[in-house]
Amino acid sequence: MYSQFTKSVVRGIALAIVALSPIALSAQDSAKKAAAPSFDSPSKWDIFAGYSYLAPTGQVNALSGVSSYKADNYGGIVSGARFFNNYLGAEAVVDFHPEQSSANNDFTGGSLGLIFRFPTEDMTPFLHALVGTERIGGPDDQADKMGEVLTVGGGMDYPLPFYNHHFSLRLFQADFQYDHANFGTGTFGGRANVKAARLSTGIVYHIGTIAPPPPVTVACAVSPTTPVFPGDPVTATATAGSLIPKASVVYSISGAGSTGTAATLNIKTDNLVAPNSYTINCGVKEGQPGKEGVKPWESASSTATFQVKPFDPPTVTCSVSQNQIKTTDTSSVTAAGVSPQNRLPLTYTYSASAGSVSGSGSSAVYTPAGAGDSTITCTVTDKDGKTASATASVTATVPYVAPVKTAEEVRLEKVLALHSVFFPTAQPREKTPDIGLVPSQEGTLDKLATDFKSYLTYQPSAHLILTGHADSRGTAEYNKALTDRRVADAKRVLVAKGVSGDAIDTRSDGSSQELTTDQVKSLVEQNTDLTDADRKKVLKQLAIIVLAQNRRVDITLSTTGEQSVQLYPFNAADSLTLLDKKAIAPAKKSGTKKAPVKK
Repeated sequence: MYSQFTKSVVRGIALAIVALSPIALSAQDSAKKAAAPSFDSPSKWDIFAGYSYLAPTGQVNALSGVSSYKADNYGGIVSGARFFNNYLGAEAVVDFHPEQSSANNDFTGGSLGLIFRFPTEDMTPFLHALVGTERIGGPDDQADKMGEVLTVGGGMDYPLPFYNHHFSLRLFQADFQYDHANFGTGTFGGRANVKAARLSTGIVYHIGTIAPPPPVTVACAVSPTTPVFPGDPVTATATAGSLIPKASVVYSISGAGSTGTAATLNIKTDNLVAPNSYTINCGVKEGQPGKEGVKPWESASSTATFQVKPFDPPTVTCSVSQNQIKTTDTSSVTAAGVSPQNRLPLTYTYSASAGSVSGSGSSAVYTPAGAGDSTITCTVTDKDGKTASATASVTATVPYVAPVKTAEEVRLEKVLALHSVFFPTAQPREKTPDIGLVPSQEGTLDKLATDFKSYLTYQPSAHLILTGHADSRGTAEYNKALTDRRVADAKRVLVAKGVSGDAIDTRSDGSSQELTTDQVKSLVEQNTDLTDADRKKVLKQLAIIVLAQNRRVDITLSTTGEQSVQLYPFNAADSLTLLDKKAIAPAKKSGTKKAPVKK
């Protein structure tokens, strides 16, 4: 008897496990995660297994007599419920109650029906109603027969804190069952109408949750994020989140005249108007192939924007070959234009505030209309019609036309004695600034004063420009002061001879403009006052001559620019005084010394 009971229990449990395993596995695969159920979002699947007590009441009238059913203390029950929402679901129940004596009064069956639950934070009561089939054994050795069974009842589940509340204790399940079976007409035949009370308890395993899965999300982004020029590449990207791993996913990106069904899209910006802002729409749908986005949480959308900026205008520089020209001349004009984004071709135009500009391209020619200043404007235009301008200035002057000179003026210019004046070493001194010229050089200034005063009657604006020089022996500061005194002494003599001081300009160069040895040698070779023999003697003392040649004051006529002849006065009576390298004490009148050379 015990062996038969054990076999029946094992068969029933195995049958229940086999029946419910595919359902539970399917539930787990369909969920993103085994989310923990709660009273405000209860489980989607409930799997129950436990102990069941059956108390049938009823009789079987057979030829062998009347027999009654007895309580079955040993039984098991397994059920699976799939809930459609928080409250209503469908349930399948399998129970087995093996025979407890030699009589075949066992009950094993399965039922389907509806279950109603009422989840709360602490308890979950439920009701269910089912219909099914039952394999019923008779109380008086009647053979097992299949019959109908109706079940109504309910119970109470208490959530357990284990495994993230995936388990509950079924405190009780109380059901009323009505069974009917026909055992036939034999000795152990008869009909059975059984009313039974079934009490059960056990463990409930909760799978999934009624709450919808986290909705899919999508982030929309464009690159680059900085404003772009028309024609620059722009890439839109849709990044989805909270996707079901095995679901079919469909992307959509549209905007700015471009569309696509991939997660990235290259936006065509060639024909976009600038400046402007453009919106890109990104969308994502998930679900079964061909049915993506049917449920509210299976689709999402977002947007991103990008800016298109206008092309930069061109830049240009404007230049002329000559800023100062005569009214009879022209000046070349050059314009150099640059388009930052190569909006080619570039066209050039020119204008002038006075005169005219002719030419095309980057080069043109300016022709003045007369004397005066003119502003030339160079303008460059790109293919979009954007322009830039720059200017350059030109001043045109009337060419100088020399006035017609009288015969006397021409004669005076020819005879005007322009000879450099030479000084002895270190003369004039600081304490005696008015004493330094030797008689021969003072005589040169005397003749110059006479001729220049006559010249002023024809050229009243004429000036004499005196430029003082010194040899290289001395500091720059000393030589500058020395040449200041030399030009002042020369001017003093001219003024004393009747030349207005206003007609005399003075400059002092110290030793900065010293004649070189080669220049002095060339001057000696050009000096026609020397014979060839004298010239050879002089060149043997070239170092002394170089020093003496640089102790001078040059004279320039302002009207003609003619400069004094720098030939050294070798034949002057006081030439040895001029040549002496040593400083000589100043005297009112220089002593007469025989010149080393006389022609």
